[in-house]
Amino acid sequence: MTAAAKDLDLSVLPPEYRAAFEAQVARVAELEETNQRQEHLIAEMHHALYGKKSEKLNDDDRQLAFEGLEVALAEVEEKKSEQALGDDKFRCKKKIAKRNRGNLPEGLPRIEQVIEPDSLDCPCGCGAMHRIGEDRNERLDIVPAQCRVIVTIRPKYAGRTCTDSITQAPTPPWLIEGGLPTEGAIAHVLVSKYADHCPLYRQSQILGRSGIDIHRSTLADWTGVAGFHLAPVLDRLAEHLKTSTKLFMDETTAPVLDPRRGRTKTGYLWALARDDRAWGGGDPPGVVYFYAPGRHGTHAETFLTGFNGILQIDGYTGYNRLTKPSRKGGEPISVAYCWAHARRKLKEVFDRHGSEIAAEGLRRIADIYAIEKDIRGTSPGQRLSARQARSAPLVVAFGGWLQAQRLRISAQSRLGERSWPTSTATGTASRLS
Repeated sequence: MTAAAKDLDLSVLPPEYRAAFEAQVARVAELEETNQRQEHLIAEMHHALYGKKSEKLNDDDRQLAFEGLEVALAEVEEKKSEQALGDDKFRCKKKIAKRNRGNLPEGLPRIEQVIEPDSLDCPCGCGAMHRIGEDRNERLDIVPAQCRVIVTIRPKYAGRTCTDSITQAPTPPWLIEGGLPTEGAIAHVLVSKYADHCPLYRQSQILGRSGIDIHRSTLADWTGVAGFHLAPVLDRLAEHLKTSTKLFMDETTAPVLDPRRGRTKTGYLWALARDDRAWGGGDPPGVVYFYAPGRHGTHAETFLTGFNGILQIDGYTGYNRLTKPSRKGGEPISVAYCWAHARRKLKEVFDRHGSEIAAEGLRRIADIYAIEKDIRGTSPGQRLSARQARSAPLVVAFGGWLQAQRLRISAQSRLGERSWPTSTATGTASRLS
C-alpha cells in the first residue's frame, strides 16, 4: 500500500468500496514490483552489452547470460500481460511477439487444422451462413526425434524335391557388421557430438529417457568406427582444398586428455579453410581441421604439403618457414597477412592508452577498408585494377609511416610490442603492383 493510501481513513467508506479500493492498491503494488523487476533485468542486459571490457564475458558465457536474461524478461512480460488481462477496466488484447514471425520455410510440411463454428445457422433466422473468407495462422510444431527399429528379414528358399539347393539374399553392407546401429543412427550421434556439442554421456541420458539403454562407451565405439571410415573423405577434402589458389590457416588451443598426468594437456587444432564467396569465387567453401600436439611451424609445413598458392594468416612467426626455398612439400608459399589482425593490435593500444600514433594507424587502415567497401561485388579484374590504382599507394605510404614511427617509440612499450612488421605493408604493395 502506498504512503498516500495509508493516510486515508478507510473506515468511513462503505464495505464494498473499501474492498475495491484495497484490491486496486494491491494491484498497483503488484504492477510496481513487476516493473522494477523488468527494469532490473534490462539494466543487467545493458551492462552485459556495454559494461567495462574487464567485466565482459567470453562469447559462450555471454550467450548463456543473454539466454537467461531473455527468459526472465519474457516471463516478466507474460506476467504483465496476464495482469492487464485480469483487469476488467483495462482489458486489452494480449501483445503478440513480432520476432521471427513469417520466416517458416516454404518446404516444411504443413498440417492444416480447420476449426469450424459450433453452428452455421444465422442468428437472424435467414438460414445457413456461407463462407466469405478465412484467417490463417502458422505456428512451428516440433516432433521429438523418433527412435525406431529397422528389422531386416532375409527369407530362405529351398527346392521342393531336393535338399541341396538353398538360396538367400546376402546381408546388405553395414558400417558396423552385426552391430546395433544403422548408418543414420551413427550420423545422428556424430552430428550431436561435433556440430551440436552434445557429449556422448548426455546422448546416452537422452536415449535413456526413451527406454533405450546404450552406454556412453558404446557410443564412443560407434564414433571411433565412423571416424576411421570417414578418414578417406577428410583426406580427399584436404587434397581438394590444397588445389586452391588461396587458403586461410589458423591454429587454436584444445584441451586433450592425458590420463597419466591426471589432468589435460594443451594440443592444437589447425584449421585450413577456403571461402571465396565474399569476392564471387566459383569454388564452394570448405574447411578441414588437423590436430597436432604443438604449435611449431613444422606442423603447418606438413599439413600444407602440396599447396603452392597464397596463404592468408595472422602474424605468427611459425609460418615463416613456409616462405623459404627450403620449404618441404612444395614451393615457397606467398603469405598474405590479415589486415584485421593488424588493426586489432592498434585498436587495443588505442582503447587502453589513447595513443595518437595508434589512432593515425587506424585512420590509415580505415582508408584502405573504404576502398574495399567501394569495390565489393565487382569482378576480380575490376577489384585488382582498383587496388593497384588506389590501394597500393596507401599501403606503400603506410609502410613508410610505420618505419618512421618505429624510430620514435621504444620496442619495450606496448605499442612497440604490437607494431606490425613494415615488411608486411611493403609485401602487400608489391603483390598489388
